[in-house]
Amino acid sequence: MSFFAVLFALLIEQVKPLPRRNPVYDALTSWMRWTGRNFDAGRDHHAWVVWSVTCIAPALAAWAVYLAISRMSLPLALAWNVAVLYVTLGFRQFSHHFTDIRDALERGDEDEARRLLTEWRHLDASELPRTELLRHVIEHSLLAAHRHVFGVFFWFVVLSTLGFGPAGAVLYRMAEFASRYWAYKNRTVGEPTNERLMVLSQRLFSLVDHLPARLTAFGFAVVGNFEEAVNCWRRDAGLWKHANEGIILAAAAGAVGVGLGGSAAPGVTPDRSKTFDRGAAFDEMEAEGSTPGAAPVLGHLRSIVGLVWRSVVLWMLLLALLSLANLIG
Repeated sequence: MSFFAVLFALLIEQVKPLPRRNPVYDALTSWMRWTGRNFDAGRDHHAWVVWSVTCIAPALAAWAVYLAISRMSLPLALAWNVAVLYVTLGFRQFSHHFTDIRDALERGDEDEARRLLTEWRHLDASELPRTELLRHVIEHSLLAAHRHVFGVFFWFVVLSTLGFGPAGAVLYRMAEFASRYWAYKNRTVGEPTNERLMVLSQRLFSLVDHLPARLTAFGFAVVGNFEEAVNCWRRDAGLWKHANEGIILAAAAGAVGVGLGGSAAPGVTPDRSKTFDRGAAFDEMEAEGSTPGAAPVLGHLRSIVGLVWRSVVLWMLLLALLSLANLIG
């Protein structure tokens, strides 16, 4: 059932993606505000209460619905899994930014590409050199692909195999969403918040993302230049501020032979008051140095797209084989 749920969700999402601002996004934001307002009184242990209600409760609710439906009809249980995956997993939640920037660069319109990057990442990219522009697009696209596709995929498959239905997909998405929301609120909105909640949500998401990040990097290595990907993973992942992001970016850099990492170009600063809905935080892509490899060029964007799609096919084939073995067994 896991294979068909993921397959149907990805196909539906390609045909009818969620709009950029949608009721699901607004509902999640309202949920975060409500849990913080009603369960956070500023004490350290309240951070655990808020995170549990925010992230674990929706996952348990998704599992409870799955159990209730599966007792009535397996097709309905499959439909529930597909529906949950549709709103938690998918390329089209970020790929339109990547595609628009790539199309502008292919037309030779670098100013438009910089404007689109500014709109996507809310940073001043007006003076960004072409190689830095391409590096920012590649790095953020890789992290977005991991968080919107591979991370959700791995947690869904693991917990679905154990009988928890779509609980894993919900847990990953809520943990990722919470880590961004509380960091955003603490650092930019200026409202009184429990800083412990921000630290805890980021630490717990790092734990939730620990295995998926390594599986994503392994997939990139298998479908790319394996030897170079593993070498970059082992040697250069520590260049990045955050270990999970460093592993993904280093492995991808080696897999396609592109130089990633390095400090932001002078003058490139994010507008942190508007960065919440843009996925990974700006500083997650800051590194103390760069990986070996060619300077980013337009051709590397096509290489990254191919790398991601080949990795999706790899994991889908493995899931299909596991599902087939389970049926035969």
